[in-house]
Amino acid sequence: MRNPLDRLGLRTREQRAWAMYDWGISGVQTTIAAAIFPFYFAQVIAAHVGSQAAQGRYALLNSISIAIVAMIAPILGTLADYIPVKKRLLGGFTVVGSAFVAGLYLVQGGQLLLGSILFVGILVASTGAMVFYEALLPHIAGEEEMDRVSAAGYALGYLGGGLLLALNAAWIVRPDLFGLPSGPDLSPAQATLPARLAFLSVTVWWLLFTVPLMRRVPEPVAKILPDEDVGVNPIRISIRRLYETFRDLRGYKQAFLMLLAFLLYNDGIATVQRMAVIYGSETLGLGAGALIGGLLLAQMIGVPFTFLFGLMGGWLGTRRAIFVGIASYIVIVTFAFFMQTATHFFILAGMVGLVQGGTQALSRSLFARLIPRHRSGEFFGFYSVFNKFAGIVGPLIFWAALEVFDSSRPAILSVIVLFVAGGILLGRVKVAEGEAAARAAEAEARVVA
Repeated sequence: MRNPLDRLGLRTREQRAWAMYDWGISGVQTTIAAAIFPFYFAQVIAAHVGSQAAQGRYALLNSISIAIVAMIAPILGTLADYIPVKKRLLGGFTVVGSAFVAGLYLVQGGQLLLGSILFVGILVASTGAMVFYEALLPHIAGEEEMDRVSAAGYALGYLGGGLLLALNAAWIVRPDLFGLPSGPDLSPAQATLPARLAFLSVTVWWLLFTVPLMRRVPEPVAKILPDEDVGVNPIRISIRRLYETFRDLRGYKQAFLMLLAFLLYNDGIATVQRMAVIYGSETLGLGAGALIGGLLLAQMIGVPFTFLFGLMGGWLGTRRAIFVGIASYIVIVTFAFFMQTATHFFILAGMVGLVQGGTQALSRSLFARLIPRHRSGEFFGFYSVFNKFAGIVGPLIFWAALEVFDSSRPAILSVIVLFVAGGILLGRVKVAEGEAAARAAEAEARVVA
């Protein structure tokens, strides 16, 4: 691997185009899901219902989107394995999701129903697009480079999402520098213009960086299973395959065990992500500027260290490198228990940036190696559901500990149980056995004529 791009998982133009999609869609994850829209929702869209009711509505919208994704992702993923439509479905979800994001520009204070519908549509569309994006991974990377390619996607996602968020935050904090309305006595439309322009920028960012993937990444060849016939109704085949997957999980037990382990330790990761803002705000009294600054710090540190994790997968083995990430999170949560100042919060954000993207990237690549390539859409549909459901148990554990101890410090410490349980299950995954089962299944499949 003489070319530096080889070491970074960007060897071919297909891999580079694939990774750039993460650059684009990460604008949704930073500006919409993590930073600016949550504040806009609470302070503008739902301000008339009160802070507590706004938080409850926001949580409900996230739950609704998870439920919708859980119903449609496996079916669509299976459909895309039977007929070659992974790229078309990815493009369709991207266009629809981008339109929903652009619609947020029109949402003003009090328009709770419209804002809620658009937000759920964005979450469903972006998650649906990610199903097919991730399903392309085993088709553009060999097993020996899977870790690096997966890590490259996460790393460029951190960079792209972080750059857009930094730009958005700049014109929201100092609109005068960008020629936007500023100062006192602004109308509601003028006051919210910087945030609404941030939403429009996400639309452009997402669509623009989808173009390389649509142009450069080939549509994978569809295959059918030994007992299937060409020409059968694809919806019928999809439902049948889902039923058979549930029935025959023993045939891919290592992939299923990996999913269970991922559900647990990724639940811990998602809980740290989702509770960090609330924990920093309530425990340390940090404002929005400091909290967004911490997020940006984690994003920027995540870029080089996610690439590093991709290399670590080759040095240590993928599973061992994931163990490094899990162990690091136990240290992170313990540090969060003791932190007292804003400086501590920024140190915590930096620590998260060291391991967050790498741990998730290697989890994705390990799972991709344990499944047959011709069923990647189906299996990554399940992966997406498990990924979205991560973060449900952790907050419940957090809430229960908060009720018992009446303090968020013991509550954040309680999340460690998820990392320990996930690590134990991951230790039981037999990677070589899972890879052999996946390759054997590939040998039995037939290319669709």
